[in-house]
Amino acid sequence: MISGVIMASGFSKRMGREKLTLDVFGLPLVERVIKEVVKSNIDEIIVIYRNEEVKNIAKKYNLKTYKNNKAYLGQSESIKLGVNNADPNTEGFAFFVADQPFITYEIINRVIKVFNNNKSHIVIPMYNGKKGNPVIFPSLYRSKLKSLKGDTGGRKLIKNNKNISYVNIKNKLKGIDIDTLKEYETLTKEENNGI
Repeated sequence: MISGVIMASGFSKRMGREKLTLDVFGLPLVERVIKEVVKSNIDEIIVIYRNEEVKNIAKKYNLKTYKNNKAYLGQSESIKLGVNNADPNTEGFAFFVADQPFITYEIINRVIKVFNNNKSHIVIPMYNGKKGNPVIFPSLYRSKLKSLKGDTGGRKLIKNNKNISYVNIKNKLKGIDIDTLKEYETLTKEENNGI
């Protein structure tokens, strides 16, 4: 069993406004991610939110939602909320960012397949050589994930770790996330060019 945690409680500081509800190709950005996770082989999906609009979108898909009242402390709080509310029998925690518009269920399933071949390894997708998301952590990292602090996420557990498997994805577009208004505007222009 794999628990998926969609981390959707950031402050969009670099965007200057709530980015997760921005329209991307006819859907709110966060909903594009949710739809692909729902279609994938993830067994349980948990959405960590701050904005009620994000919660309402998640509820359309009957997903578990938990409000992050400590979002100001950084991404680690989303991780901890997800881990604490996941099924106790889960074998792995898959962490998703909510601003990755081109993630697909096929990519998610490839990451899951690699994890299922070795459930003691952290699994990381590589988009044209660049590390991305979702990352799956085996349940043996549960206590370490719960002890994370600040905005570093799981990078601390990945650094110098030899028990890592990588999934190579050639299309780097699939791994991009949207952080700034300029990136969003570029994306919408590309939509008009038939991406």
